[in-house]
Amino acid sequence: MIAHIKGEIAEKFLNSVIVDVNGVGYEMSLTMIDFEAVNVGETHKFYTYHSVRENGEDLYGFSSLAAKKLFELLISVNGVGPKAGMAILSLASPEEVRNAIANADAAFVSKASGVGKKSAERVIVDLRDKVGLPSHVGATEILKPTEKVENDEALDALIALGFPLKEATAALEKVDKSLSTEERIKLALKK
Repeated sequence: MIAHIKGEIAEKFLNSVIVDVNGVGYEMSLTMIDFEAVNVGETHKFYTYHSVRENGEDLYGFSSLAAKKLFELLISVNGVGPKAGMAILSLASPEEVRNAIANADAAFVSKASGVGKKSAERVIVDLRDKVGLPSHVGATEILKPTEKVENDEALDALIALGFPLKEATAALEKVDKSLSTEERIKLALKK
C-alpha cells in the first residue's frame, strides 16, 4: 500500500497531477481544491489511496490525512465510488464536508457532481454517527477553487496516532485553535 508520496509536481491536467519522485512519475487524481492549490515545479506531499479494480488501478491524493480518512469513509457508503467521493470532497474543505454530514445537510452533499439526492441521503445516514459532532450549525458554503484551505495539523496528528476521525474531531473540539499544534495535541490527549 502506498501511504503517501512526496515529490515535485511535473504536470497538471484534468484534476490530476503527475508527481515526480526521483525520476518515477506517479499520476494521481486530486480534489478540485487541492488541484488549484498546487503548481508545476513545486514540491508537495500527498496522502494516497490506491484503488485496485478488475480493469485498472487509480491513485487518489489528498493534502491532509483527515481528507484521506474522510474519503475512505465516503467510499465505504454503498453506491459511492471514488469519483463521487472526490466530487464530494471538492465541494469544500474536509472539515466543512464533515460538518455538513454531521449536520445532515443532504442538499450540500448532493451539489457534488454525479451525486444525486438519494446518494447524498445515504451518505448522511451511513456516516452521520461516524464523523463526529458538528463544529457549527448551519448551511455549509461551497469554496471557490482559488480559496486556500489550511489543514489542521493537530487533527492529522491524532489520526496518525490511530484515533478515528470522529474521536479526533471530538477531542479537538473544545481546544483553543490559537494554540500551537503541539499544545492542541497535548490538550486533546488529556481529554
